[in-house]
Amino acid sequence: MSHAPSARDVPGGGYRFLPGIAPFSSGAAASPGHQVVHATLRAPIPWRDGFALIDRHLRAEGRPRNALCAIELRSPAPFSFAGFDGFNAGYQALLAEWKLLGDGQNLIARTNVAPVVDAPVEPVLYGFGYTLPSESARSTFIVAGAGEMRDRGVGVEGIVRHGETSADAMREKAAHVMGTMQARLRGLGVGWADVTTIDIYTAQPIESFVADTVLRPAGAAAIHGVRWFPSRPPVVGLEYEMDLRGVARELVVYP
Repeated sequence: MSHAPSARDVPGGGYRFLPGIAPFSSGAAASPGHQVVHATLRAPIPWRDGFALIDRHLRAEGRPRNALCAIELRSPAPFSFAGFDGFNAGYQALLAEWKLLGDGQNLIARTNVAPVVDAPVEPVLYGFGYTLPSESARSTFIVAGAGEMRDRGVGVEGIVRHGETSADAMREKAAHVMGTMQARLRGLGVGWADVTTIDIYTAQPIESFVADTVLRPAGAAAIHGVRWFPSRPPVVGLEYEMDLRGVARELVVYP
């Protein structure tokens, strides 16, 4: 596993981002004098309408568009690799319109999963993160979702234990993703003790591995437990995804 690159400042955004891949960054952490706030929609709405809601919310908070640092989406079903690329093209075009692509790099962290129950009929906005001025010295951040992909460039061949869902295979997938989470925390300059929420996304049972493979390595964050979303990662073939955050302020936003 390669180490995460170091985070880079977003001018005027109040945060630094960890470079990832074209569709999204690997995470965002507040800059000094700011905090990352996490917002969940009371009921998801189509993702383009969701960006209009975010625009209104940021204006009401007196924040610029580039204070947006993270997006959470829910999709009808996992995409093919080609379908995922197609969706991401439209998504990145909207970010470009908002001038949120820095030197061609995507600044915004993202999680995008497909719920097993009551999935939406089109991709929807479930939540988002943004920055506000803050006097607190506490580290606040959002780590983007990651699945058990060793190498994105080779398609399904890059998936850990592809096609397997046994307890042993799921444990290996979870261990790989925990390594990714650890590297991203390190890249953002934070640690497990700063984490307030651990999210797991899988349609498979987690009981056989969650204590030893997730909570024990999470150390001080284990006291918060995990939130399990019975969901599938956004690309066909992936079975397990995680994201993390450490925030002092959680909001529920009514569309």
